[in-house]
Amino acid sequence: MNPSADPGHTPLLSEAELQQLSRLIYARTGMTFGEAKRYYIERRFAVRMARSGAPNAATYLAKLPLDGAEMQALINAFTINETYFYREDVQIAALARDMLPELVADRTPGSLVRIWSMPCSTGEEPYSIAIWLLENWPMVDAWHIEIVGSDIDSAAIDQARRGIYGERALQRLPTDVRERYFLPERNLEREIIDDLKESVQFGVANLIETRSSRAQGKFDVIFCRNLLIYFDDDARQLAAAHLYDCLNPGGFLCLGHTESMNRISDRFELVRFGDAMVYRRR
Repeated sequence: MNPSADPGHTPLLSEAELQQLSRLIYARTGMTFGEAKRYYIERRFAVRMARSGAPNAATYLAKLPLDGAEMQALINAFTINETYFYREDVQIAALARDMLPELVADRTPGSLVRIWSMPCSTGEEPYSIAIWLLENWPMVDAWHIEIVGSDIDSAAIDQARRGIYGERALQRLPTDVRERYFLPERNLEREIIDDLKESVQFGVANLIETRSSRAQGKFDVIFCRNLLIYFDDDARQLAAAHLYDCLNPGGFLCLGHTESMNRISDRFELVRFGDAMVYRRR
């Protein structure tokens, strides 16, 4: 049962406070929240309010715009980090088989090729890309491959840099791959080897902030999967514009399998590589 639907339940946030918080989160992240998600909101809000020492919701809300660290901690609490290695791997397979060979066809060996995982959550996706290329693209050593993982959640980025994962995250990785790229299991977890950690650069970034997205530079391939589903139309338009700006002409954009760019922007064309559907910057 949702406690907020219980007539005897006293809401932590008034309707006005809920709207104020929702506007604040939306302005910073593009994610939409409202009355229908009150229970989800109040649970996370209550934890952060208690840890901050604020006596009530009004005091905490007044504090947020003045406390960047606490604002970041609240954003971290609201982000969703559901991922694992080799998730939706048909696109990663197409990256090695189709996208990269096409992109480097007219480049000099040794040239820079940049790949962006945004949002990268706790690092499984960018590390998966690195592993897949090492395992499946014979030409990987002929190019300067730069993989960047970014997320708005600073705690997730810290975890990605540590590179320590449990069985659930690793369940789709073949045993021989685990042995090559992870240290022996310890306390039911395995840590990525240092050479692989060094192949991915991690940092905090916000896709709907122009300055933050532009600071990442230009990329040949962007993986932006399962993020746009949390945005409303305005935030999707803004995100699409920033993705377009961050892609080199002819570069590829990979979205989640339930997402589509067709109704958001006409500046990308749909491309099929076998079972994988991706978008190319026109």
